[in-house]
Amino acid sequence: MISESFIKNLLNKDKRSIARGITFIESDNEKSEYLLQEIYSNCGNAYRIGVTGPPGAGKSTITNQLAKLFRSLNKTVGIIAVDPTSPFSGGALLGDRVRMSEIGNDTGIFIRSMATRGSLGGLSKKAVDAADVLDAAGYDFVIYETVGVGQSELDIMKAADTTIVVVVPESGDSVQAMKAGLMEIADIFVVNKSDRPGSDQAVNALKTILFLKSHDEKTWMPPILKAIAAENKGIKEIVDEVEKHKNHLLQNETYLLKREQKTKSRIKEIVETKILRELWKNENEQLLNTSIEKVVIGKVSPYKIAGEIIENFKESINGNK
Repeated sequence: MISESFIKNLLNKDKRSIARGITFIESDNEKSEYLLQEIYSNCGNAYRIGVTGPPGAGKSTITNQLAKLFRSLNKTVGIIAVDPTSPFSGGALLGDRVRMSEIGNDTGIFIRSMATRGSLGGLSKKAVDAADVLDAAGYDFVIYETVGVGQSELDIMKAADTTIVVVVPESGDSVQAMKAGLMEIADIFVVNKSDRPGSDQAVNALKTILFLKSHDEKTWMPPILKAIAAENKGIKEIVDEVEKHKNHLLQNETYLLKREQKTKSRIKEIVETKILRELWKNENEQLLNTSIEKVVIGKVSPYKIAGEIIENFKESINGNK
C-alpha cells in the first residue's frame, strides 16, 4: 500500500512522487483509488484551464507561453498534455512533451503526457484524476492541452474552469461548419498565427456565430483574441481574459455551481466504470462468447443476450447481499 511518507512528499511538490502517483492512476489499480481518496481533501485550489482546437492550431505553443507567463507572476503550473494513443502499440506519441522541453526544467512547472486511451472526447478520463494529484500538490494552475481532433473534444468542458478554443486564420471558411458543440464549450476564442492572411475573416466568422447565441446580462460572452504564440504576442491578453472569466464566475456565483456540475458528472462516470467492470466479469464474458454465434447467424436477438447478461448481473448482486 502507499506509505504516508510518499503522500507527504507528493503534497510537498516532490516531482518524483507526483510522477509516480500519476503512474499509479494510469495503471488504474487499487493504489490509484486509495491515493485519490487520501489526497482529495487537499484538492480544489488549482484553477483548471483547457486548451483545445483543431490540429496544427498551435495549442502546445500557447500552453508553453501561458506557463512561462504564469511563472513570471510567481505561479506554479501543472500541464497535462493528452496525446493520441497509437492504435497499434497503445502508447502515446508524446509529441507535446518534446515541444515543451523549453519549460520542462523549470522547478515550478510539471509536465505529463497522457494517452487518450480511446477516449473520444479528446481528454483521457485519467487526466482528470492526474489533475487532482497536481491540484493536491499545490500547483496554482493546471492546464489540460487536449488531442487536436477538432469536434469531439467536449469532455474538456467537464474538466476545465475556463476553456480556450484555438483556431487559425485558415479556419475562417470552415468555422461556420464547425459543430455547434465546439462553439458552445469556448470561454475564450484565440485566432492564433494571426499574421497569416484570413485572420480577420476568422474573427468575423466567430463574431457572427456568437452574435446568434441567446444571452443576457449574466451570460459570459467569449472574447475573440488574436495571437502569434510563436512570437509570444497576445499571450498576456489571454491570461487577462482567463482572470476576467474567473471573476465573472465568482461574481455571478456560478464558479461553485459549475464545479458541482462537473463533480456530479464525474461521479456518474466513476459509477458507470465500476459497474461495467463488475458486469464483464468472467461469467458474463463467457455467456457472451458462447452466444455470439447464434446471434451472428440470426437465431437469437442481440437484445435477448443483453437481457440475459443483465439478469445474470442482477442475480450476482442479489446473491452477494
